[in-house]
Amino acid sequence: MIKPTSQDALLIVDVQKDFLPGGALAVPKGDEIIPVLNRYIDYFTARGRPVFATRDWHPPDHCSFQPQGGPWPPHCIAGSDGARFAPELKLPEETEVVSKATEKTREAYSGFQGTHLAEKLQRLGIQRLFIGGLATDYCVLNTVRDAIVNGFEVCLLTDAIRAVNVHPEDEAKALDEMRRLGARFITFEDLDE
Repeated sequence: MIKPTSQDALLIVDVQKDFLPGGALAVPKGDEIIPVLNRYIDYFTARGRPVFATRDWHPPDHCSFQPQGGPWPPHCIAGSDGARFAPELKLPEETEVVSKATEKTREAYSGFQGTHLAEKLQRLGIQRLFIGGLATDYCVLNTVRDAIVNGFEVCLLTDAIRAVNVHPEDEAKALDEMRRLGARFITFEDLDE
């Protein structure tokens, strides 16, 4: 069993309307993780641990968009309805929101890229991150990778992630890489009540 300590934080990656079924860039079954994430949020906030939430916050002409030659349809445009967090996601008022990919000429799949996330976590004395969200094979993978590069331990919430799977093997490859990098795979049942 894992007992969270004062050096732990919950990090929720990109649970935004455009990534949910019906959104501009929907992750299949992405909505299934919301009730699970809400359990994690309740668990961590009840223990006084901080919650961080990343979000894509793109300019309307972002380089990742197909009209600009990128691979994706326009999504999560800053201030748009699609960029909002899922309304069912019960983020606490004091959630630290981290906006990424805010410059039109730079992509950022990781919550650490071009943000002050690492510094904020270090200032709070955080050493271990519990990470879930969307999508396993893009923003979750890259956020986990950068968390480890920045010296954080990672617990990957395998019951609270879903993949895009542009190629059928993408999810398996992403999970293999995260395991190889040293992420510990857990589910809610692994947490000490």
